[in-house]
Amino acid sequence: MTKVRFAPSPTGRLHLGNARTALVNWLFARKSGGRFLLRLDDTDRERSRAEFADAIETDLRWLGLDWDDFARQSDRLDRYAAAANLLKASGRLYPCFETADELDLKRKLAQQRGKPWIYDRAALGLSREEIASRIAAGEAPHWRFKLDHWPIVWTDLVRGPTEFHGEHLSDPVLVRADGMPLYTFSSVVDDAELGITHVIRGEDHVTNTAYQIQLFEALGHAPPAFAHLSLILGRGGEALSKRLESLSLSTLREGGIEPMAVASLLAKLGTSDPVEPRPDLATVIAEFDIAKFGRAQPHLDPEELRALNAKLLHQMPFADAAPRLPKGASEAFWLAVRPNLERLADAKYWCQVCIGELSPKIAPEEAVWLAQAGDLLPAEPFDGTSWANWTDRIAAVTGRKGKALYRPLRLALTGREHGPEMRNLLPLIGRDRAIRRLRGQTA
Repeated sequence: MTKVRFAPSPTGRLHLGNARTALVNWLFARKSGGRFLLRLDDTDRERSRAEFADAIETDLRWLGLDWDDFARQSDRLDRYAAAANLLKASGRLYPCFETADELDLKRKLAQQRGKPWIYDRAALGLSREEIASRIAAGEAPHWRFKLDHWPIVWTDLVRGPTEFHGEHLSDPVLVRADGMPLYTFSSVVDDAELGITHVIRGEDHVTNTAYQIQLFEALGHAPPAFAHLSLILGRGGEALSKRLESLSLSTLREGGIEPMAVASLLAKLGTSDPVEPRPDLATVIAEFDIAKFGRAQPHLDPEELRALNAKLLHQMPFADAAPRLPKGASEAFWLAVRPNLERLADAKYWCQVCIGELSPKIAPEEAVWLAQAGDLLPAEPFDGTSWANWTDRIAAVTGRKGKALYRPLRLALTGREHGPEMRNLLPLIGRDRAIRRLRGQTA
């Protein structure tokens, strides 16, 4: 059975780049009838926070994503230790004692020669006695994985045929001096033992994949399939990151962005499909195909997301909106106001306009004229023609027309210069409420 995972580190809020990875993995699982694992990579003790872990789950649920399995790396430290011992016994994991300053000096020397820095494997020259003596003296080694120097090849589901040469890569550090495993290592142990069949992540992990394919094999496991999505660029060309709080899911949610607007956008970024609002995730699943994703880096403009959000609301059926609308909001109200909404929360004001009370906005010089307009208001019932009939009658009696006619009426009746069509609002406002507002009265 297909099984994928989303493995965020609880060191910050989820942003749209994270959310895209989560969504694509979830869609891949649901389209294939497989399973979706949420795994918290929380081995960074200094930066991982419980509140960020809780926020990740909240954000995913808001987006509509559920998970079939859950794992937390901090619960699996014994599994990483066992895997490390296996690699040590086979000679693939070896201790190194260089300090950060010593490694930095080696990097700078390589740069001065115009060459990429590759670890020189100096630690492999240490004898068992030297290693034991240094450890006994209190030196804590970090541990590197000895790469085989042959081509590392895989067919990526997005990038196509991909190849690295082992001799061009540094032996990666898998275990820090404090004994904590690093992502490159712990992720492989988890993916192997938890049955992950496909690893779908950002292209910034391509080099990690080269290391990890050899790690899977060294631990006696067949590597999963890999897909590396191109990274999303922001409006200024910068890669999305946790530093861009304006694009975190929590900020977007608080700003009134609908989860299906986010899902509709992220499911198409990086494909040639047009970005259009989709009513539900079932529709997004039906359209999903990992083969549609290309290598070009897509750009994300927050304004595009806001425009998509408005389009989604303009198409939203009353049944979907009703549970979130103010008490007393009818289907006629929803159909009247939704073409002008950018956020669902904006409907609250228009509900007040239609079935509540307002403090009229009447300029002193307009008071007499507006009261006269109120006297010309026809009897109920109102329908879609009542506004036009009324304003035609006002124009005929008073001679007013254009902006001088419509602007004062709209301001007095709604408190706003712009908004939903008055022919739809007037029947909802009703005659008594309209006359009170035109006369500057409150209930």
